[in-house]
Amino acid sequence: MTSPENLPDTDGTAPEGQVAAPPGGRLLAVAKRGAEHLLWARVGVQRRVEQRWQQRDGEGRPVPTSVPPTGVLRSRTEWERAVNEARHLRLPLHRDKPKNWDALGAVAAVLTLADDGSRTAKVMDAGSARYSPVLPWLRLYGLGTEPASLLGINLEFGEPVHRDGVEFRYGDVTSTGLPDGSLDAVTCMSVIEHGVPVEPFLAETARVLRPGGVLCLSTDYDQNPPDTRKHTAYGTPVRIFDPAQIRELVAAADRVGLELVGDVSSPQSLSHRERPVHWARLGLDYTFILLTFRRR
Repeated sequence: MTSPENLPDTDGTAPEGQVAAPPGGRLLAVAKRGAEHLLWARVGVQRRVEQRWQQRDGEGRPVPTSVPPTGVLRSRTEWERAVNEARHLRLPLHRDKPKNWDALGAVAAVLTLADDGSRTAKVMDAGSARYSPVLPWLRLYGLGTEPASLLGINLEFGEPVHRDGVEFRYGDVTSTGLPDGSLDAVTCMSVIEHGVPVEPFLAETARVLRPGGVLCLSTDYDQNPPDTRKHTAYGTPVRIFDPAQIRELVAAADRVGLELVGDVSSPQSLSHRERPVHWARLGLDYTFILLTFRRR
């Protein structure tokens, strides 16, 4: 399934009830390709410079702390705090500022729960984009030194492309073809709400994760979702998960051996005082949820 991170931006307008057609066309595609090359050029240069600093000073890059492994984005202040921390850590920001919140939480979870400090964890970004932040950030933290240890898959990718030690290639998140237990972590940022069969995705993720491995996924969420029945985006109906659907997802994950790191059982755990995410072209306000699981 294609992640919205490698689809056109959600800025612009569309009348209510109509399909959110991707804006920008070829010009936007060229701009995104340019942004991709600039991002990975920065990562390569920055990584080498920081390696020299670390060899000289003996100090590694601090792990992010502002976003928990499981939680709801409750306010604009929370994503602004994540953006500020990412800037402080010299991590290249996602252009859609709220998306830095779940990316930062996922990277922190991978570094603290899936990696033993050796920075040798094998990580797949499911539904990836070559300019989304998770894999570049993990690369800056020193992961990706082994061949194919950082991998991004997407149904829209063709021939494999390599960017500073990261491989991007064609792949189905419900049928990856990877060996059993071959990964330390899987990330999946804002993908499952776009037509992904959730239970097959969870089962495939559980299969490819080693025992103790980590899944970090985020999705569009609201404690009382707006009506999306008239809206379609990127070829599928718009979906915003509600509390009951999140608990169903957690139960489905548990059935295939993925145990939630955190708790979503209480009403308070899934509440939010603001709707800090705005989809301008469809006029929808909602928020994000980040869920982290460990493979039993």
